[in-house]
Order: sequence, then C-alpha cells, then structure tokens
Amino acid sequence: MTIRKPTFSISDLSAEFDITTRSIRFYEDQGLLHPERKGQTRIYHPQDRVRLKLILRGKRLGFSLAESRELFDLWDETPSGSERQLVKMLENLKSKKAQLEQQFEDLKMTQIEIENAEQRCQSALEELKRSELNNTKSNTTALDAS
Repeated sequence: MTIRKPTFSISDLSAEFDITTRSIRFYEDQGLLHPERKGQTRIYHPQDRVRLKLILRGKRLGFSLAESRELFDLWDETPSGSERQLVKMLENLKSKKAQLEQQFEDLKMTQIEIENAEQRCQSALEELKRSELNNTKSNTTALDAS
C-alpha cells in the first residue's frame, strides 16, 4: 500500500498564506521553490509549502530572499540540516536584532525631536497670540485717547 503525501496547487498555497499567485511564481523564479510540473500545472509538495512558510516568516523578520536562499542551500546539503545552517541563522538573527535596536533608538530620538518641535511651535503660537492681543489693546487705547 502506497501512502501519497498531500499536494497543493498554487491557488491552495495562495489562499492559505494570503499572497498572490504571482508572488509564489516569483519565489519559484528566484529558485526558492521547486514545484513538480504536469504540463502547465504546478504541483507543490509539503516541502514546498514549508519553504513558502519559511520565506514569508523570513520576510517578516527582515531577511532578504538571498538570505533565505542561503539558509535553504545549507539545509539542502544534508538530510536534516546542519550546524552551519544553525550558526548562519543565529548570525542573521543577531544582525537583524542589532538593526532593530538601532531603529528603535532612532525612533526614540525622532520622537523626542518631534516633541521638542511641537513644544517650540506651541510656545511660538502662544507668544504670537499674546502679541496680537497686546497690539489690539494698544490700538484700542490709542483710538480711545484721540
């Protein structure tokens, strides 16, 4: 008895991951997915589905497609992955974490700058209103005196 693994159409994967079929074909063109072909029909196997899931997760983590491809290539070198793949993944994660920490610091500085600019503008506006009010009072007093 032969047990058949489930297969997926491009539409199945598109719906499951809420991405366009064009995106899936792009990942295939980039050499990240390798579906079986029957005529014009693409047949995706469970490993293609896992790779697509990892590509999308990598994108969320800020990985480039080249970084994802490099990890896939390291995985493909052995049946169960390798120490090199895990070391590379840790390096990538450390780099992404450092980038995020820098972006977070940059955002905090930008927020401080915005708050300072907001306070300066608010003070200038209040000063302008006081000045206009004083000018109006001076003009009214001058008219009353004449």
